[in-house]
Amino acid sequence: MATIYLVRHGQASFGKENYDQLSPQGWEQGKILGRWLVNKVAPAAVFGGDLRRHRETVEAITTGFGADLPDMQVMDGLNEFDHLEVVERLRPEWADKQVMARDLASVPKPARAFQQVFEQAMARWLSGQHDQEYTETWEGFRQRVTTALDQVIALADGNDAIVSTSGGPIAVIAQHLLELSDRKALDMNNVIANTSVSRILYSGPRRSLAVFNNYSHLEAEDPALVTFR
Repeated sequence: MATIYLVRHGQASFGKENYDQLSPQGWEQGKILGRWLVNKVAPAAVFGGDLRRHRETVEAITTGFGADLPDMQVMDGLNEFDHLEVVERLRPEWADKQVMARDLASVPKPARAFQQVFEQAMARWLSGQHDQEYTETWEGFRQRVTTALDQVIALADGNDAIVSTSGGPIAVIAQHLLELSDRKALDMNNVIANTSVSRILYSGPRRSLAVFNNYSHLEAEDPALVTFR
């Protein structure tokens, strides 16, 4: 059976003006993953969304891998959902990033406060009760991602491939393969680490989730490198 290696992008620049780029730690995470993949995989193809953090993660992996990888084939279906829109539908005032920063700075644990709001916003989106307010519905997102998975497997054509994507698509793919509830998908999304690897085994129509959210490469190097945002 062949393997699809689903990689969540390295740590992005949370709280910065441009979130969609790797932080210095994100670059280091990608390089470590590249070193870890040496002698474990010789991918025939590399895929990713069209987000900068997806492309930069592949660049970091390639640096650590120490050899050329196939050029990344871009698939819009592998993009993350618009997390800013999801949060702002629950907290419209946070469309002003200065207001969001002020609100988070006013509490003892800003990261935890944001996570709580994010989870509430996600639950609202998943409910389907406010679909008219979102550019992309939860069901639309799920269909987009599972279609992209079909396309990746068709193009990989029985060979191993690396996919650079985000936590949301990885959670949806796991949900699809394991036939989990939407709530379970949300729970899975919350624990996917940056540059973690999930593995899908496939042969013809058969597909199995063999590994989920493995970040042992980071723990072996330095546990402080493990991040979830």
